[in-house]
Parts: sequence; structure tokens; C-alpha cells
Amino acid sequence: MNPLRVRATYWSSPPLVDLLLEFSPQSDVKFCGRKSPVRSHTLLAKKRPAESWPKEGFISVPRYAHFASVLFSASLLLAQAQPTSDTQALTQLEATWNNAHLKGDTATLDSLWADDMEVVVPKMQPLTKAQSLAFAKSGRMHFQRYETSDIQVRVYGDAAVITGRLQRTRSINGNQVDDDWRFVKVYVRQAGNWRVVLFQASDSAQP
Repeated sequence: MNPLRVRATYWSSPPLVDLLLEFSPQSDVKFCGRKSPVRSHTLLAKKRPAESWPKEGFISVPRYAHFASVLFSASLLLAQAQPTSDTQALTQLEATWNNAHLKGDTATLDSLWADDMEVVVPKMQPLTKAQSLAFAKSGRMHFQRYETSDIQVRVYGDAAVITGRLQRTRSINGNQVDDDWRFVKVYVRQAGNWRVVLFQASDSAQP
């Protein structure tokens, strides 16, 4: 008998994850693939009636449930899905960073920046968080454009590195200045929140 391929959906807690399972009445369940980005697992299966399965923290297999039950804890699933949710959160924080600079929202910048943050950008001495906030609050500089592109997000547990291109137009001391930078931003998770510990930029290579 050819193996059957069945989609199994984990519903008990977001994010929703669809898995592709392969099994036959004579064999254990085999993990074949995934629709959502979850790392591969070894799934243990035993032949048990579907009605005897626990309803929380388990995968249910529609139609062919009588062949096998898949023992898969909710905590393990959510732990493996974490990098995806972190990437989404960091991407949103990048948008928050950009908007805060455009609006001169120093309260938001204060919350985004770690106490030991360092800023290293062209034509300026390295700045601490206190110096960066003081400069932002001085009103000497206003942004007309603050846009990022080519964003890459890499998550390493409680640390993350974001790279990309930053194009901005600003007025400072009555003069308009255009910047075209490549940047590296380092985030660290502190007390459950992502905060920036390093922002470093350099001039983009010109064609």
C-alpha cells in the first residue's frame, strides 16, 4: 500500500502551523515537509483512536486520524516558530525607528535605544545614547526623508543583526543634506524587549 500524505494543522495557539505528514497503517508517521517555517522534528506516532487524543497541544490529522496520533508539545512548536515571530517584530521595529526619526519622536527613540547604545556614522564622532538623545532633542536637525531598503534580518537567540540601505534627506543649521548609507544595526533582547545596542553606517558605493 502506498503511503498517504495528509496535511496536519496545529490550532491550539498562534502562530498557526501546517505540517505535511506521511504514513500508512503499517508504519509510523513520517514528517515530510512544512507550510510554515518550523524546523524539522522527529515525530513519534502510535496507533490510537482519534477520539482518545488530547485536544490541547497536539496535532490532529483529518480524515486519516485513525492511523496514528502525533505526539507534539505546544511549547516545542512555539519555540521552533520563534525566529519567524522575532523577524516580524524586528521588521516592525525598523519601521518604528524610521517613523520616529521623521517625526522627531525622541520618546520612541529613547525606548528603542539600549542604555549602552553606540552610534557610529560618517563625518561624526561616535555617540552614546545620551549624546544621541540630546542632539535629537536640540531641534538642530529635521528629516524630510528617512527610508530603508534591502533589509536583511538575522536572529541569533537574544541578539539580532539587521543590515540594509538608508536614504535620508535632512536639514541642519539651515542646510539640506542627502545621505545614502549602508548600515548595520545590532539588537539585543533585554527584559523581553528588543533594543538597539549599535548603529553603524558608511557611505554607499556609488555606481
